[in-house]
Amino acid sequence: MARYIRHACGFCALLLAALLVNAARVQVVQSRVYDDSPANRRGAIARYGQPRGDILVGDEPVTGSVDTGEQLRFERSYRDGPLYAPVTGFASQSYGTTFLEHSGDGVLSGTDPLLSPLPLWSGVTRGHGRVGNVVTTLNPGAQRAAYQGLAGRKGAVAAIEPATGRILALVSSPSYDPGVLSGNGEAVASAWARLNHDPEKPMLNRAVRQTYPPGSTFKVVTAAAALDAGVVTDLDAPTDSPDPYRLPGTTTRLTNEGDGCGDASLRSAFEWSCNTVFAKLGVDVGAKGMTATAAAFGFNDAGLRIPFSVAPSTFDTHVDRAQLALSSIGQYNTRATPLQMAMVSAAVAGGGQLRTPYLVERTARRNGVTLGGSGAHPLRQVMSPSTAARLKELMTDVVREGTGRRAAIRGALVGGKTGTAQHGVGNSGAPYAWFVSWAQPDDQPQPQVAVAVVVEDASANRGEISGGGVAAPIARGVMRAVLGL
Repeated sequence: MARYIRHACGFCALLLAALLVNAARVQVVQSRVYDDSPANRRGAIARYGQPRGDILVGDEPVTGSVDTGEQLRFERSYRDGPLYAPVTGFASQSYGTTFLEHSGDGVLSGTDPLLSPLPLWSGVTRGHGRVGNVVTTLNPGAQRAAYQGLAGRKGAVAAIEPATGRILALVSSPSYDPGVLSGNGEAVASAWARLNHDPEKPMLNRAVRQTYPPGSTFKVVTAAAALDAGVVTDLDAPTDSPDPYRLPGTTTRLTNEGDGCGDASLRSAFEWSCNTVFAKLGVDVGAKGMTATAAAFGFNDAGLRIPFSVAPSTFDTHVDRAQLALSSIGQYNTRATPLQMAMVSAAVAGGGQLRTPYLVERTARRNGVTLGGSGAHPLRQVMSPSTAARLKELMTDVVREGTGRRAAIRGALVGGKTGTAQHGVGNSGAPYAWFVSWAQPDDQPQPQVAVAVVVEDASANRGEISGGGVAAPIARGVMRAVLGL
């Protein structure tokens, strides 16, 4: 009898061991498979079972949570949704997350181990705990000024604090209310289809995900390259530039919108945006020098994140001399996001140094205790300080007496550059109006804000004045909001 009992005990022990091994296989080895299974709703129920943390602008939340009383209990809500959509993105029970809602999801949903009293255990269990907040760098006055300035027209605005890289405004127009995507019902599916099929593309973040030909605003980069390379040493000396200028190796003649560009000085050519002068300067600097300078400003960088990804701005590195001439005036394959052109202006304002831009100041617990800061933001020398000083002088002239006079602000020194970028087959499309600028209060030693504005299909004429007439007033409003003037 004892032998049978021992056999039964051994068999039961074997079954128990097999059960434990299988449980370990299911709960450890295959846990991710079950977690990710569409049939498993426990994660979604837990995720939406508590209010989501908030995204803050100026220490005030621009997001919230609504208790629906349903199984997926809390839905995301937005205050001034269209105003902040290019920053917050959306948090949808049906379509996931974008922008800060995505990059900050761990803190906002409560899954970040730092939010738990026992971070190691929280990391093992992947549980939902107390949620936290994401604090942005945005200036609410500047954000609103940019949005109101665009007034529903297609375009975008980006503003940066030159000394730190803090993004003060990031606006895309037309926009949309992310709250219509928060739930999971038929209305959400209908809103998703409507927004994705809208020809105006309201969900496209034009400030960081759309690139445009920068037109004459790129002449800031070309001027920096020419000054740093010693191609130009005197701002007021003739540049030996013909008008019209025959593109090297071709019979194509490049002309200007206005008169007086033949053999113009860099100062005059910059003030009145002479295409012929800057095309020749780009060729004189050479492809290697132009490419290096463009890269220093941030062109051809596919790794920029703020913390969400930014579409790379491009300067073609494989061009002949004719293509280089066109590239140097912001045409051919040269393309830039509004954020990139704000970086160009910030580098000039920063004395030739450029801080990597960032949008999140810190993450914090709901009681305000900081979880993590923005960290160190790389500083790079884009151009020599003397070149930056001369570019500040040139940009100041544009606002004082050139095409950018509508950006002038009483009580501040303002520098700018207009641009009108042609596009479409045979340049048939209405031009994009650009303006890049910086502003320095009279009582401050350094510029406090750098701005880039682009307005698509501006109704103004093709001359440089369209950038000054359409985009410059928008930049002025943003700069005044930042400076408090």
